Amino acid sequence: MILEATHINKYFKDPERHQVLHDVSLQLHDGELISVYGESGSGKSTLLYILSTLDTDFDGSLQTQGRDIKSLSSIELTNFRNEHIGFVYQFHYLLPEFNVLQNIMLPAMKLRDRTKEEIKADAMTLLEEIGMKDLAFRPSYKLSGGQQQRVAIARALINNPNLIVADEPTGNLDQKNTEMVFELLKDITENKGKTVVMATHNPKIYKNSHRAIEMIDGFVRL
Repeated sequence: MILEATHINKYFKDPERHQVLHDVSLQLHDGELISVYGESGSGKSTLLYILSTLDTDFDGSLQTQGRDIKSLSSIELTNFRNEHIGFVYQFHYLLPEFNVLQNIMLPAMKLRDRTKEEIKADAMTLLEEIGMKDLAFRPSYKLSGGQQQRVAIARALINNPNLIVADEPTGNLDQKNTEMVFELLKDITENKGKTVVMATHNPKIYKNSHRAIEMIDGFVRL
């Protein structure tokens, strides 16, 4: 188990107090691809923000490696997130002024736990694994949507995190690229032992994940 959420309750306070997550408890284990699905407004993204430690304003407990996330200082939390969590969003957020290789290297350059040459070598290895080594020096804005999302996944992996959090990563893709990105995420869990938790509306994705979690009005149905 890499992450355990226990009795999570979340409230939005503007314009008035409103509960968006209700007594959510779940565990994430090594090598799992977990899909969180439900209607818009059901609480999927809110839950992912908490599981990824981006939101610590909640009631309940979020623990990893025997530590309660809420007990960490802001600096400790930032360092933990940089080392252990990778992020993939519906939009790729690649920097257009950088080439593919530079975009992948960015999170590792910020972490500064390797030399630039070591980071570059690791990034090239990831590019080879996603079948895009020959595009390493292409400007990111010249890639197709599917290629850009695959690069975003490689960027999420550059610091070798335990957990990948993906919020609708195929939401802007056609069927072919959706299947390609899903298979890549599945490969990450099965061959790299990473845990992927992703929000999705796509039945083909959540029905073919290792585990599917349905959300209805802030409640979790396992």
